[in-house]
Amino acid sequence: MTVEIIRMTDADAAGGLIADTFHIDEITRWLIPRAEDRLPMQRRFFTLWAGHALEHGDVYGIRESGELAGVAVWFAAPFPEIPGEQEAIASFAGDNAERYGVLGQLLDKLHPREPHHYLAFIALERGRTGRGLGSVLLEEHHRRLDAEGIPAYLEASSEASRRLYLRHGYTDMPELLRIPGGPVMYPMWREPRSSGAAG
Repeated sequence: MTVEIIRMTDADAAGGLIADTFHIDEITRWLIPRAEDRLPMQRRFFTLWAGHALEHGDVYGIRESGELAGVAVWFAAPFPEIPGEQEAIASFAGDNAERYGVLGQLLDKLHPREPHHYLAFIALERGRTGRGLGSVLLEEHHRRLDAEGIPAYLEASSEASRRLYLRHGYTDMPELLRIPGGPVMYPMWREPRSSGAAG
């Protein structure tokens, strides 16, 4: 197997892969109660954000034997809001738009205000987990952050992803993100590492 990091230029491909990964997770189930609506709505949502990151951040892809296997979406904070985001979400989410708004407000409330890079989304194609590809994706951007002395922030969406981030130098923030009637998210912070440190 050969692994290659690429810079993504296709928002649809990035957003589609992220949605394919996350449309069955707890957060999506809370956002979109009807199972048949989850994948199409999340494809629209993640593609919207991936497109914004192509202009105001970094979108990495990882290929395994030539096939796109994962995506990571980063922003340098503070970054501009997506123009017309609420209207766009309302156009495809319908009655679920309010839940998207609630989640967005909760995320914004806990988001640190000091300069940092924000890992908005990282996803691996189902069936490709457990082989270290997520770590390779993380390390690609961490090398830049460490070289430039920039911290990083993210919200882990599960205990399993939280454990991955702990191994890469992230620490828990003081407050959990508790979604009303939904799952818990884990805000995490990573200080830049000195040259030669792993991860």
